[in-house]
Amino acid sequence: MGFRKGEYGGRNSTDILGCAANQSVTAAEGVWSAQGLEMSTGKVPFLEALNGSTVILPCTYASCIGIKNLYFNWQYNDNGTMQKVCESVIPLDGMDPHPVSIFRERVDFIGTGDHNNISILLWNITFEDEGQYTCFGRNPKEKGKNHSAIFTLVVVDELRVVDNTLTIIIASAVGGAIALLMTFMLVKNFILFVLFKIEEKKKIECLVQSSSADETNNVSGSKTSKPTTPKKK
Repeated sequence: MGFRKGEYGGRNSTDILGCAANQSVTAAEGVWSAQGLEMSTGKVPFLEALNGSTVILPCTYASCIGIKNLYFNWQYNDNGTMQKVCESVIPLDGMDPHPVSIFRERVDFIGTGDHNNISILLWNITFEDEGQYTCFGRNPKEKGKNHSAIFTLVVVDELRVVDNTLTIIIASAVGGAIALLMTFMLVKNFILFVLFKIEEKKKIECLVQSSSADETNNVSGSKTSKPTTPKKK
């Protein structure tokens, strides 16, 4: 599995603007406080992977006040006992940790300081690798406060095939209902159009008949009101 640099993000202009906004709000309330260190294992902090495959356990950090000698480590929860996977210190923002101590086989550190990335890679995973991994960080600028995020790895023999039968049935039912509604609307509009044309035709016929009757009355009135010529003596 390849790793793309910056895949898991880092501190950028958006983060800086967000930090500034948070600080402005607290300042307006009369209390000035800077946003502390935050650790993140992504929007979906779990993964189901095949036995023997290679996986990435993502983790990033962010801090509005910056870092100095940020200590971090990865730990594996072995039935309640926390086993250290790796650890290191990041001197300053944008710098890579060096050196990174690895305490577990088949583990590589793939993080980059310029993207606040402290992710690790597990290759050729086994069922023994399944469980919870904690990404831990401590920034001395916060006077020893600890922060962490958990990522869960599930190892399987084969990936489950998702049964889409119910989804297909629901989609078909919704599609059929929409088609029926559209057909009903078309028929309704057609009937209204026909009725409108019939009504329009009746109005035209009525106007024609009325006009013919007026012309007939006018002709009849002209004949009856014609003056008689007096006879000469």
